[in-house]
Amino acid sequence: MGQKINPLGFRLGTTQGHHSRWFAQPQNYSEGLQEDQKIRNCIKNYVQKNRKMTSGVEGIAYIGIQKQIDVIQVIICMGFPKLLIESRPKRIEELQLHIQKELNCASRKLNIAITRIANPYGHPKILAEFIAEQLKNRVSFRKAMKKAIELTEQANTKGIQVQIAGRLDGKEIARAEWIREGRVPLQTIRAKIDYCFYTVRTIYGVLGIKIWIFVDEES
Repeated sequence: MGQKINPLGFRLGTTQGHHSRWFAQPQNYSEGLQEDQKIRNCIKNYVQKNRKMTSGVEGIAYIGIQKQIDVIQVIICMGFPKLLIESRPKRIEELQLHIQKELNCASRKLNIAITRIANPYGHPKILAEFIAEQLKNRVSFRKAMKKAIELTEQANTKGIQVQIAGRLDGKEIARAEWIREGRVPLQTIRAKIDYCFYTVRTIYGVLGIKIWIFVDEES
């Protein structure tokens, strides 16, 4: 069963929590869900637009959203927050105005906080972005996967599995290749598994990247 379901949804309520925390009446739920998606898209587009050319990885691990009646609290967890921390007041204010304009929520206050992740390459989203940049630069997929595993080992994780599917190295027939290091117990609910699915467009077509990282296990 652990192979047939999203590992994050499989562990909700045990080792995994929701990234969005708010309450709404059933008739307003869809509006709140679309609002969350707009907030996340605004932040990702802003970071992509303003990041420096020397940095290939955005470094956004996840975006947490907490809503109250008149306040929206947004927490951006980043591995490399240099883009938003440099000239911080200006960047944050510009991002706030951009989100408020997109949401048209002048009646509610918007607070944005930035949290830095201690081990960036221990998070699958950041690791997937690193592999995607390597594939865009025509690096061999095997070399990219091995380098990703080396970076993850430095973050003191217990196991990692990386899978890439598509026209690998420009071959005519699409296939899936994977590599695993350490333990990745997908069937155990008490095992804390971080998971990410990421797509990247290359000159050969679209490639799909899946990453499972075994962080810890509850006793």
